[in-house]
Amino acid sequence: MTKNKKDVNPQTISSVEETLTRTEQFLEENYKSLLIGLGVIIVLVGIGWLGKLYLSKRNDDAQSQMYQAERYLEMDSLKLALNGDGNYLGFIDIAKDYKFTNSGNLAKYSAGICYLHLGNYQEAIDFLNNYSKKDKVLGSLAIGATGDAYVQLGNVDKGVSKYLEAADYANNSFNTPVFLMKAGEIYELTGKYSEALKVYERIESKYPESTEGTTIEKYIARVKLLNEHK
Repeated sequence: MTKNKKDVNPQTISSVEETLTRTEQFLEENYKSLLIGLGVIIVLVGIGWLGKLYLSKRNDDAQSQMYQAERYLEMDSLKLALNGDGNYLGFIDIAKDYKFTNSGNLAKYSAGICYLHLGNYQEAIDFLNNYSKKDKVLGSLAIGATGDAYVQLGNVDKGVSKYLEAADYANNSFNTPVFLMKAGEIYELTGKYSEALKVYERIESKYPESTEGTTIEKYIARVKLLNEHK
């Protein structure tokens, strides 16, 4: 008699059957729980998909409202930009009514800038602080504008802190020297010449090709002289 190439061990067959039996038993006992779990996953995926569609639609609606408000801002019609004109919403209502959208977030920044130019500095700070900074350039402008508001309120130390934060946040050859220059000028006005010198020398060494960098030598010379006669 010819033997099979592989003889099947009876114990192996028994073990496989036992495993299959346990699996069937588990499925039977937990059928409802597994079905509910699968259903929950499907529902969550569906909600996520619908949520994205909803936010996309809301963002499109907000953008259409933003267009007119931005035009008013460009025209320096700041109150209309903030409050709307009766046909289109202003930045305040867009920020409130279109939460969680990119346009709603941008409206917070724009409202803060409007309040800053209107001289309502605390309101400007509130809106700018609530703006979610997703872009380095615009984010640095928001931080720097917050610094402007603090300086106007008389809190120059906080203002300088925000200028330096804006400079570091931007980390580019355009915005960074602008905010470093603002910080240096406030240091000068408050008699902190050593601090001003450090900021000016940072501009000279790292951003010599910037607009600020091309004239920074005279500022450095001035604060050195002022520091000597302090």
